[in-house]
Amino acid sequence: MNQDYIKPNAWSILEEGFDKEMVKSSESLFSIGNGAMGQRANFEENYSGETFQGSYIAGVYYPDKTRVGWWKNGYPEYFAKVLNAPNWIGINVLINTENLDLNTCKSVSKFKRELNMKEGWLSRSFEAQLQNGIKVKVETQRFLSLELDEVGAIKYSVTPLNGDCKITFSPYLDAGITNEDTNWDDQFWDVLEVYQNNQQSFIKARTMKTHFYTCTFMESRLFINDDEVITGCNNTKTTNYTSCNYQQEIKKNQTYTIHKFGGYVVDRNHKKEDLIHAAKDILDKAVSFGFDALLEMQKNSWAKIWNMSDITIDGDIKAQQGIRFNIFQLNQTYLGKDASLNIGPKGFTGEKYGGSTYWDTEAYCIPFYMATKDQSVARTLLEYRYNHLEKAIENATKLGFKNGAALYPMVTMNGEECHNEWEITFEEIHRNGAIAFAIFNYFRFTNDYSYIPEKGLEVLIGIARFWQQRATFSSNKNKFMILGVTGPNEYENNINNNWYTNYIAKWCINYALENINIVKSDHISDYIRIKEKTNFSDDELMKWKKVSDNIYFPYSEKHNVFLQQDGFLDKELITVANLEKSQRPINQKWSWDRILRSPYIKQADTLQGFYMFEDHFATEELERHFDFYEPFTVHESSLSPCVHSILAAKLDRMEQAYTFYLRTSRLDLDDYNHEVEEGLHITSMAGTWMSIVEGFGGMRIINNMLSFSPKIPKQWKSYTFKVNFRNQIIKVNVGQNETYFEIEGNSNLQILVNGEVVNVSPNNLQTA
Repeated sequence: MNQDYIKPNAWSILEEGFDKEMVKSSESLFSIGNGAMGQRANFEENYSGETFQGSYIAGVYYPDKTRVGWWKNGYPEYFAKVLNAPNWIGINVLINTENLDLNTCKSVSKFKRELNMKEGWLSRSFEAQLQNGIKVKVETQRFLSLELDEVGAIKYSVTPLNGDCKITFSPYLDAGITNEDTNWDDQFWDVLEVYQNNQQSFIKARTMKTHFYTCTFMESRLFINDDEVITGCNNTKTTNYTSCNYQQEIKKNQTYTIHKFGGYVVDRNHKKEDLIHAAKDILDKAVSFGFDALLEMQKNSWAKIWNMSDITIDGDIKAQQGIRFNIFQLNQTYLGKDASLNIGPKGFTGEKYGGSTYWDTEAYCIPFYMATKDQSVARTLLEYRYNHLEKAIENATKLGFKNGAALYPMVTMNGEECHNEWEITFEEIHRNGAIAFAIFNYFRFTNDYSYIPEKGLEVLIGIARFWQQRATFSSNKNKFMILGVTGPNEYENNINNNWYTNYIAKWCINYALENINIVKSDHISDYIRIKEKTNFSDDELMKWKKVSDNIYFPYSEKHNVFLQQDGFLDKELITVANLEKSQRPINQKWSWDRILRSPYIKQADTLQGFYMFEDHFATEELERHFDFYEPFTVHESSLSPCVHSILAAKLDRMEQAYTFYLRTSRLDLDDYNHEVEEGLHITSMAGTWMSIVEGFGGMRIINNMLSFSPKIPKQWKSYTFKVNFRNQIIKVNVGQNETYFEIEGNSNLQILVNGEVVNVSPNNLQTA
């Protein structure tokens, strides 16, 4: 834990007291989104202190030319940057003639910020004394509508406390913005038109190179003590900026309020020539509803989401706050409405990493969306990768692979690889395995096989071809090896025979062969179509099998464990417990050379394989590997604690599992990795859900049945969660002494509980 200023609360993220040092962290933690757009929790009024301004539109990006010291053949030409979009939330506030600015006020008191996760809104309140002596109370509330996902709304109120004053609200749109993350300081936006029409304002712009056309818009309404003030505005504009100025004489203790409606329309959803018209339509609709009605709609929308996705924890307020924060941010980032979108690692909270899609989606996020939405959302995420198959083949071709071999990108916006670190782009090829595993995981959970003959088998064939060609035959060992890779543990580069990579390569080939046979037997028309399209032959399949049957796995007879990679035991094996705390995190304290020579593991690597393929190994094998590798693991990847929590629970090490759970659930809230001001770790938040449902709840699919092995940390009185399993919703309530199961709907469901068959029927509370 590296920060502890967020107040514990079951349904809200709370900050009390204004601290300039925490502004950027809070901008990340209090971020809001609705799946179509999102924004950091920047102040509406001007703030001259240190800040990271960010508003983002889903699917809009810029191909920032790769910047490296030494260009290597095969490098991606660009790194896709999540673009800071034109700012629509700004409201300059003048008190008499002085700007309201918390960085320059004489004093700020009673500061409180709240992110209400239950209802989906952000608020702020404070009292401030300006340099001119005027003291005011300010209250703000804003949200991004789930119902009308192109629009957001702000309610901003100022009350003079020690005298009458003149207050000017100047809501504005600003397209003169820049990215925090940029390689060459390129201009990312080309402003095409700044247009004003009475109280409506619009900025039409397009991204450079990618030519996404957008229109940013706003309209405002004014109130004194809740009574609307009908007034004109003094408009100003420049080539990339427009504002409306509303000035009123306000008496002491009167409240002057502005309701500002704004947002974006994009040519992904509208014709580019109709963007201003589309913006007018959405503004007219939003203003006709009004702030309060839109807020009620927001509350109702979030109530529906929480009805299915909520996890309750009784007896541990910080654990409760943590899991709800993670679930809330996941739903703010992706709702499954748009098949062309995916779950970015920072979501709408920052710009680090770039791209919209990592292997995190398949390994961590799909289980969450599959169980808390419905299988169509998970299938949409699978189809996202199918739609990028040709690009994956192109990516592999650029690296010298042939015959339809597919290498999915480490980072992508449109299917092309756009990550510009060579050890990631060229070496972290295990990502291909996650794509295939997600197909398996989807079928295992939903029992919907139709995706495989319709689309999935083509993906599996491309991936199998890649693994067969990537393997190298060693005459010395008479085995196939996979050389020069980086595994999930990114603190090792250019290593040979990473166990996880080799194991998932073998599994991918076998799974492709298995499904070719199933489709041939049961879906002959699809088989003929796929065979003609991919042109595979029996000879080629034999080559795949030869690699799979003879792949090499490094093993230590001394320790009786698979080795993370060749040469792991040649390192100086000093455990994390013997590493000085002042040296942590090592990725911020050590040179890369020192990290690479160390035994320290960034995240689950070998243990990632034991998590994904749990049923391939005995519990005793898992225990040996956990005891060997966890002591060397620094957990400096956000994806690490959740896997270790699940495995520790499997081993009945509940105190350790609970510790890992707290770390994954409060990773950003408590800033474990010293980097929350850069944005949140969105994709790893799905791992927090997995820690409870798969870890403590022990949810698995065994013999085609939903199975639970419930456990509970001693710190909790009880916990509950829901799972949508094959269109039947089951609620699980785990207490210290008993577990209860309820099912919604009209059909019975047969499940396994601790290996025993239990029949759960509607309107009956089943105890196990």
